[in-house]
Amino acid sequence: MAALYRLLPFSAQREKTAALKRRTEEIIKISERNLKNMDFSLFLPNLANIWSKYWQLFLFTGLKNTLILTTISVSLGTVLGTLIAMMKMSKLRIVRFIASVYIEVIRGTPILLQLYVFYFVLPNIFTFLKLSQFMWVSISLCINSSAYVSEVIRSGIQAVDKGQTEAARSLGLSEGQTMVKIVLPQAVRNILPALGNEFIMMLKETSLASTFFLGDIMTSYLVVKGVSYLTLEPLTIVAIIYLCVTYPLSKVVEKFGKKMANPNSYGARKRNNLHTKGNV
Repeated sequence: MAALYRLLPFSAQREKTAALKRRTEEIIKISERNLKNMDFSLFLPNLANIWSKYWQLFLFTGLKNTLILTTISVSLGTVLGTLIAMMKMSKLRIVRFIASVYIEVIRGTPILLQLYVFYFVLPNIFTFLKLSQFMWVSISLCINSSAYVSEVIRSGIQAVDKGQTEAARSLGLSEGQTMVKIVLPQAVRNILPALGNEFIMMLKETSLASTFFLGDIMTSYLVVKGVSYLTLEPLTIVAIIYLCVTYPLSKVVEKFGKKMANPNSYGARKRNNLHTKGNV
């Protein structure tokens, strides 16, 4: 009986997975049928009608949850990624080995597989952790992000000229003081633009959370599609929302990256352009 009792949570998870699979198959069948019978002359009226009815669901629920999930994942991923980067640069071989295995495993497996492990497997192993499904998915995305951020931070630190470290050590600074006061302030210039790109990438990767119906933008799309039996119109709205968020962010990160790469020449070039326009 004890063994059977231990198997009950996994049985419940299997039932949940089967129900999720059935629901997904139903949605796919409805989508295929609607696309075959779609009248494209009604596309714009249907698009406007869906937006007028469900814009709050897309923005105040879907977009809000997506931004929360992305912010949690990248913020905690940056903290964890910094720790992994320091381990990767450690003088101890075993520490470097652990960090390398962590990075290779996370970067070498699909993010959807990691989400399944954290959503279905780990809650049954760590039963004492009373975490919500949203938090399990957030932790999974955080760990995925940390593997990539760690390499960004490590490359940013190693890009700082070694002469800076040698000069600081010759002045009597310890290794920790050298890292905090000399190396990291210079490495931030290389790291921040890449972290901006990681935020944009994670913003799009959170769409995989819709597999578990966690309330992100893609979940809003699935809900609207299930209610309206329309596929292309809500999908178009989701695409426009993603584009309206990611495109300005990518331009800001691009401009910030150029300025951080060579702040003096970038500022001088901007001033010269303004001066030239003023003379014209």
